[in-house]
Amino acid sequence: MQTVVITGGTDGIGRGIALHYLSEGARVVAIGSTRQKGEALIEEAHKISAADRAHFLAVDLTSMSATRRLVEEIENSYAAVDKLVLCAQRYKLFGKRSVTAEGFEHSFALSYLSRFVLSYGLRDALECTKRPVIMNVGTPGVGLGKIHWGDLQLERGYNGNKATLQSFRANDLLGVGFAETYDKGSVTYIGYNPGVVSTGMPSSLPFPMKVMTKATFAVAATSVDKAIKPMVELLDSPPTGPFAAYWKKKSVNTRGKAFDVADALRLKEITEELVGM
Repeated sequence: MQTVVITGGTDGIGRGIALHYLSEGARVVAIGSTRQKGEALIEEAHKISAADRAHFLAVDLTSMSATRRLVEEIENSYAAVDKLVLCAQRYKLFGKRSVTAEGFEHSFALSYLSRFVLSYGLRDALECTKRPVIMNVGTPGVGLGKIHWGDLQLERGYNGNKATLQSFRANDLLGVGFAETYDKGSVTYIGYNPGVVSTGMPSSLPFPMKVMTKATFAVAATSVDKAIKPMVELLDSPPTGPFAAYWKKKSVNTRGKAFDVADALRLKEITEELVGM
């Protein structure tokens, strides 16, 4: 039986992927921060006779100590992990800069650091399977945002959009750095851009942008069911090679500056110091 681990697994794309693999007979470990949403996922699993294979773990992924404990719990509970899907994201585009109890800027911690810890922390469990794959859901192929090397925590000139875009660019480099470090391993690392998908994201926005975004989504956004189809195809039949990036079904050129190997290794070294790995 396959084991599929999904962060953000109780909402939007993550939830859609969780229900897909439960319907296919896999064991799914859905990670989220809201217990009520986790219970709702388990209820859905009951409806498709998959409750015994559906597991919800309530974890605050802005905490690196909690994320490391999560890695240990997964390793101790399951012999191997076949697929790791990283979807957890909470948009904080407006408002003041917020910092976690460990001193990390919120978006950087949740959207990048937790994905770093899980990617490297679960590598051994992934290597135990035949076709292991990590899918990091973000925005590869979008040329917006940059790494603020001298101020990764954005203590100077913070705004939510800058923080969100930096986390996306950091995840592009995360995939490159992982593949460069383990280029002889069996894990395929995929950076994936699903485009605009009809999820609950607008609910986190202030009025009137919430209303405007919901209206845009109603017209232009892809449904979750449609959005996950090319994703599960890649997860079930990953490309050869240690790293690839896609925007929906289209392969993204990974030879540009956004995927620079030297930058990826530089960020990896800095991140290891930040999270104590």
